[in-house]
Amino acid sequence: MSVVRLQCVSKCFMRRDGTQLEVLRDINFDVEPRSVTALVGASGSGKSTLLNIIAGLIPPDFGIVFLNDVRSSDFKDWRSMTYMFQEDRLFPWRTTAQNVGFGLEAMNISRAERRDRVRQTLELVGLQDFADAYPHELSGGMRSRAALGRSLVTEPTILLMDEPFSKLDPSIREQMHHEVLRIVNLRQMTVIFVTHDMEEAVVLADKIVVLQPNPGRVRETRPIGLGYPRNPLSPDVAEQVRLLRLDLA
Repeated sequence: MSVVRLQCVSKCFMRRDGTQLEVLRDINFDVEPRSVTALVGASGSGKSTLLNIIAGLIPPDFGIVFLNDVRSSDFKDWRSMTYMFQEDRLFPWRTTAQNVGFGLEAMNISRAERRDRVRQTLELVGLQDFADAYPHELSGGMRSRAALGRSLVTEPTILLMDEPFSKLDPSIREQMHHEVLRIVNLRQMTVIFVTHDMEEAVVLADKIVVLQPNPGRVRETRPIGLGYPRNPLSPDVAEQVRLLRLDLA
């Protein structure tokens, strides 16, 4: 069984002059349970559009998206999926705990359970000592942890990520990679993430879907047969990065 399956997915957008811009054409791939899949490709390959289609934010023009073997148009359990954006999107007037707990406010659960979930999530992402801090009091890495915590507090099984660490310093980004892998393994989650960073894709992903642009099409689906954790400086990782860059050349 696939957690996500795309069959012949295509998408166009209307330009101001009335002509159509073809963004995605005939996209096909599967995402296995408890796996990490990276979407990579040059600008114009439709990576973020594809992620938004999987998330149900925009519909495909053609083709079908299956979520847990159910057509996305019929899928009901959207709370099992969460989306972490490129910007942390923290509310400046809310504390870390209040930002992390935001997704629980629309759920029919007691205040006590909300408090417990927020506390557990803050501990999970290492921010238990900053529960009462406001976003401007947090470092870039802490803000990313808070955004990750907000994505995890609803206890999803599928995590979508659109370049969430692209604005972090390399050392902090590496720390977040370790955190994501630790949490994914602990929670047994399925992750699909967009990145421009080939090293990030190889370090994190079980499988990489390489897209070519104008319009976006699947050029290759590349399994990464390396164990975890993966050292970015290791020869095996460097070789996979080299091959991936050749694919995108």
